[in-house]
Amino acid sequence: MAQKTINIPSSEITLRIFGNFDRNVHRIEEAFGVRIYNREDTAGDFDTVVIEGSESECVPAAAVLEQLKRLAQTNDSIPDQTVDYVISMIADGRGNELDGYGDDCICITSKGRPIKAKTVGQKKYVEAIKKNTIVLGVGPAGTGKTFLAVAMAVKALRAHEVSRIILTRPAVEAGERLGFLPGDLQSKIDPYLRPLYDALYEMLGMENCARLMEKMTIEIAPLAYMRGRTLDDCFIILDEAQNTTPEQMKMFLTRLGNGSKAVVTGDLTQTDLPFGTKSGLLEAVKILKGIEDIAIHEFSDRDVVRHRLVQKIILAYEKYGREKAEKAAGAYKARRRGEK
Repeated sequence: MAQKTINIPSSEITLRIFGNFDRNVHRIEEAFGVRIYNREDTAGDFDTVVIEGSESECVPAAAVLEQLKRLAQTNDSIPDQTVDYVISMIADGRGNELDGYGDDCICITSKGRPIKAKTVGQKKYVEAIKKNTIVLGVGPAGTGKTFLAVAMAVKALRAHEVSRIILTRPAVEAGERLGFLPGDLQSKIDPYLRPLYDALYEMLGMENCARLMEKMTIEIAPLAYMRGRTLDDCFIILDEAQNTTPEQMKMFLTRLGNGSKAVVTGDLTQTDLPFGTKSGLLEAVKILKGIEDIAIHEFSDRDVVRHRLVQKIILAYEKYGREKAEKAAGAYKARRRGEK
């Protein structure tokens, strides 16, 4: 039986690594078939975590613990999702991609909580926004596309890199007809823009956000209101871009002015456009690929940071879609053979 040891600088960090009721190490033990326990150093200078198992089991388990040790030194706690994510990356031989993961703070929320990338995919998305003028973030629900874009916008505003934040999305109903909405124009469009408000309130607080909106430092409007404008010195976010038509997408992208940055987010599997209407986001991904200063970042199911069930739901729908497509293709081939 092989044995590996990892030195931990303090008991506090050891507690963060192990988690409540040792739940974190239980996950590692279950994933790699090892035994993990804490042995306090007799001199009291540091704790020692011992891993027991076969050599092939101890090596990846030790790599996971080293990553958790690094994260525990800059975070008050390590969520279950983070532990599962690190385990999956190490198990798939992608541990080298975790270097620097979880270190950079994007911005601080109104409640003092640091916003950090929770996956390698999110980290690459944030880096793409930093380096490029236009970024298209495409991927499934729960990957933080909009939330991280808003965080980067707030960071740019606080650093005086831009003078305004403009958030927009197409006013398309998600599979149901809401009918007539009472109130003034703002009241009518607010339900469509609510997710953007939620992200801003998280970053800035409700009162501060309302003050900035009153000064027009932050503007939230439907996509139709972008036509004819030139947006200089702005950080612009187009959310739910899968619901744009190709004409709307072209119109939006050509609004970009001097000193501005644009982030376009969307999930191509959740299009609410009328049947037969092509998605502007899908077309833009094809047309803009390879253009300098435009980045296209694709999230995967690994980047889902909502409830763990969300990832399973996405995978289940993808599997169902593949099986449905294969069944349809098989029926088509059988029909063709019958015709011959």
